[in-house]
Amino acid sequence: MSPESKKQMNIIILGVSFMFMFTAFQTCGNIEQTVIKSFNSSEFHGSGYTSMSIIYAVMSTSNVLAPSVVAVIGPQLSMFFSGLLYSGYIAMFIYPYTWTFYTASVLVGIGAAVLWTAQGNVLTINSTNNTIGRNSGIFWSLLQFSMLFGNLYIYFAWHGHVHITDKDRRTVFISLTVISLVGCFLFFLIRTPETESAPSEVSESLLEAEFSESTTTSSPHSGLCSQALDAFVQVCKITVTKEMLLLFLPLAYSGLELTFYSGVYGTCIGAMTGFGQDAKSLIGISGIFIGVGEILGGGIFGLLNKNNRFGRNPVVLLGLITHFVAFYLIFLNIASDAPLAPEAGTDKQAFITPNVGVAMLCSFLLGLGDSCFNTQLMSIIGFMFPDNSAPAFASLKLIQCVAAAIAFFYSNFLLLHWQLLILVLTGFLGTITFFAAETLAESNRRESSDYGTI
Repeated sequence: MSPESKKQMNIIILGVSFMFMFTAFQTCGNIEQTVIKSFNSSEFHGSGYTSMSIIYAVMSTSNVLAPSVVAVIGPQLSMFFSGLLYSGYIAMFIYPYTWTFYTASVLVGIGAAVLWTAQGNVLTINSTNNTIGRNSGIFWSLLQFSMLFGNLYIYFAWHGHVHITDKDRRTVFISLTVISLVGCFLFFLIRTPETESAPSEVSESLLEAEFSESTTTSSPHSGLCSQALDAFVQVCKITVTKEMLLLFLPLAYSGLELTFYSGVYGTCIGAMTGFGQDAKSLIGISGIFIGVGEILGGGIFGLLNKNNRFGRNPVVLLGLITHFVAFYLIFLNIASDAPLAPEAGTDKQAFITPNVGVAMLCSFLLGLGDSCFNTQLMSIIGFMFPDNSAPAFASLKLIQCVAAAIAFFYSNFLLLHWQLLILVLTGFLGTITFFAAETLAESNRRESSDYGTI
């Protein structure tokens, strides 16, 4: 097998590993608030929304330390041990206690930062300038398939169940734990790419990008603490640039709507008694439609949008319109107290008789709109910060994670219509500032082109 074939196989293994892990974890996040409502235990008083808020808050602060961990133990072991933390979080639901629930949330937040840093490193060292786009597309597509398989399992496992019993819960979470562990051990199939005599076409790995400044200004013995501090300083510098400040609102919006489609909306569907006895199992079908929207959008706007002469603005505008249509239909179809309803659900109706078809259409639109925003945000940040891509993407994750943590926190007490209002306002203002950022990016590109012709 040629070195290039081995690298491509590494990317496929990486994508399949993440597909298994996030088949388990995303399914867990989609159903956990519904499951928690069904507990018949006086020893458990946790909230799925609070747990996810903790995960994203801890992840946002752990991003600056994650490169140091990957540098010490390598990307393969980093992904394996981080994956074990994900598996432990899922397994906790088999016999849940409040203290283990929130402790696992903190550990997953740390593991998530390390996992995604290591993933970026593996993707980079197995790619060249000519293959990075293709490999990113392969990884993205395989990852998004995780939205299909786990949710399909939930549909069949819970079909016709009005109440989620302890046996139902244990069966599902034992299965999800095993699926997650399979993904962890698949990381060991990734092989270190062969060193070629010619310099790699990829100018820097993820970790080299994080520490490029620190290695030129400090001694080799500065230590991990100094490296972590330098990485943090770089992220802070990128975050307060004019370009990133313009992208602050669209990045924050991407974190808010991530919270809504990955945790809140599924809970709302499961709480609607108007959907009949299949309401709980419809959570799985909703997740599948979100995944279909993500895969379709990622394919069209990621893989097939390399030379878009119209720029990024039309895609972002399409994402905003798609989301606004979804929010309006959700407002009409889902009762306002659905996010906070007890395990028995809510008998209230919104403005129309609850319609399953409309609910599933909204799921698809949420996934499609999310892919519109995320593909273009990654594109413009890579375009604006080509020489500092690692700290720029760390800044992206920082803003998204903080916004997601805030959204999961307020989901504990805000009714649905207030959550939708926050999304509408942030999405509208974020789209305007994205347009301004795109104008600035094009202006800088033209200036650079003019200087190059002198």
